[in-house]
Amino acid sequence: MSQLQIFKKYPSIFWISNLIELFERYAWYGFYMGFGLFLVGSKETGAMGFSPVEKGAIMGTGSMLLYFLPILTGAIADKVGYKRVLLLSFLLYSSGFYMIQQFDSFNMVFVSFIWICVGGSFFKPIISAMISKSTNEETASIGFGIFYMIVNIGGFIGPFVAGIVLGKGWNFVFMLSIVAIAINFLITLLFFKEPEEKKAAVPLLQSILQPFKNIFITLANWRYSLFLIIMSLFWAAFNQLYYSFPNFVEDWVNTSVIYEGIRSVFPALANLIGTESGTISAVTLSSMDSFFIIAFQIAVSAFVMRFRPLNAMMGGIFVLSVGLFLMFAFQSGWVVLFGLLIFGLGEMSSSPKFTEYVGSIAPADKKALYMGSSFLPYALGHQIAGFLSGAPYEKIADKLFLLKAEVAKRGLSVPEIGDSFTKTDYFNEAARQMSMTQQQLTDLLWGNYHPQSIWIIFSSLALSAVVLLFLYDRFILPKKN
Repeated sequence: MSQLQIFKKYPSIFWISNLIELFERYAWYGFYMGFGLFLVGSKETGAMGFSPVEKGAIMGTGSMLLYFLPILTGAIADKVGYKRVLLLSFLLYSSGFYMIQQFDSFNMVFVSFIWICVGGSFFKPIISAMISKSTNEETASIGFGIFYMIVNIGGFIGPFVAGIVLGKGWNFVFMLSIVAIAINFLITLLFFKEPEEKKAAVPLLQSILQPFKNIFITLANWRYSLFLIIMSLFWAAFNQLYYSFPNFVEDWVNTSVIYEGIRSVFPALANLIGTESGTISAVTLSSMDSFFIIAFQIAVSAFVMRFRPLNAMMGGIFVLSVGLFLMFAFQSGWVVLFGLLIFGLGEMSSSPKFTEYVGSIAPADKKALYMGSSFLPYALGHQIAGFLSGAPYEKIADKLFLLKAEVAKRGLSVPEIGDSFTKTDYFNEAARQMSMTQQQLTDLLWGNYHPQSIWIIFSSLALSAVVLLFLYDRFILPKKN
């Protein structure tokens, strides 16, 4: 059977669900990839001016809930209907994107992000369930491949466009996300249809409590619990792509070399995606991870299919650790972009194999239970990532923190940051008193304080996962005769 004939076998709800996923991923990643910059950026740009510790607390806690709450929201969706829950999700999403711009206090921004993540938690279990319900044994493999591709197309276009409009103001970034969610609201309202299936008359409370019982059943398998803990280290390292990488690029990396390289070949493209100062924004650069997945996932999957899932994960995580080194150890934009490619190759090798491995080790009568608990390392990984991007990152690699140390060391008198004296003012005044340009100041801090050493923490976390997976495979897993 040709691929074209297989495409004809998918019902319309399959394509509608993928379209909804595309706009949701566009809205989420267009916002999320630059969220760390929004939280710590200087206030005169429309950002919040928070510390890295405050940023890590907000992002880590909210994102953890985004992956933990679906055990509740999935049960609610099954009970009250997918369409109603989708519409509720989009209302929470859009109102959250609007609210978060209206506040400037830590507590209210924290609450706004939690609000957004609750909206996301209602959305997250529905579309993947719809893809499963609208495919069969014949069409599922290609169907989920299409779905994964759609996820990454949205994950690329969202931050890519956000990075371009960011120069006009943060309100444009949030507005684009609101518009995408509004489109989804209309698509759902007009075209989305509930899957036709008979549902057992189970009380809502029992529907909510059952997933928790299922989790405890699976976690009673101590070997499986240990595996999930090990994988949470991998996800904590992986999530630095969102938590720390854009901030590191913004502070330390020279992306003008990429801009000039593009301009020398495609001037119109450089003018489109570049900033007014002749650089590539950190958000646009970060979007290349999804672009690389779109370009190479099929080839990588074909290569790693010859390996055991656990071996593929170990190899992929090791490659990802090398990517983290290249992303966080250099100031050259080209080296950092190459690091993103290596990081992406590691992600492509390891991330899909995680789900495959969980399915392979689950007892035949408990596969659904094990798959349901496989989200736990994602949630824990986000919480750990938030912590690492807070105080550890601040003390090692935050440019403002290191500049304050240099100012104190030289005995200079620079006003404290407040409502009338922003982070940008602090950098400008410190550079003036040191008789340096901003680039000279950056080079001084890089040479004296070595912020690039943050790669050691991030790469070591990934390498620890590799070593522990090897020991897990060698000594913990029962041996087959």
